[in-house]
Amino acid sequence: MARAFNVIIERDAEGFYVATVLELSGCHTQAKSLDTLMTRIQEAIELCLEVQNSETVPQEFIGVQRVWVET
Repeated sequence: MARAFNVIIERDAEGFYVATVLELSGCHTQAKSLDTLMTRIQEAIELCLEVQNSETVPQEFIGVQRVWVET
């Protein structure tokens, strides 16, 4: 059974791409390229599902907003 997950991708200060899966607590990985990142996040999702051994609650992804705050 195929399942879809929402993945947030960011780039850190050292230039690594970091992927985080919203529906799976603690499920994240990093890589230098987006191609490698996508392979790694699929592997991470499979491992997280194995370890959690429970149903995940689907979340509807709405979007991302940038908020500016004076500091």
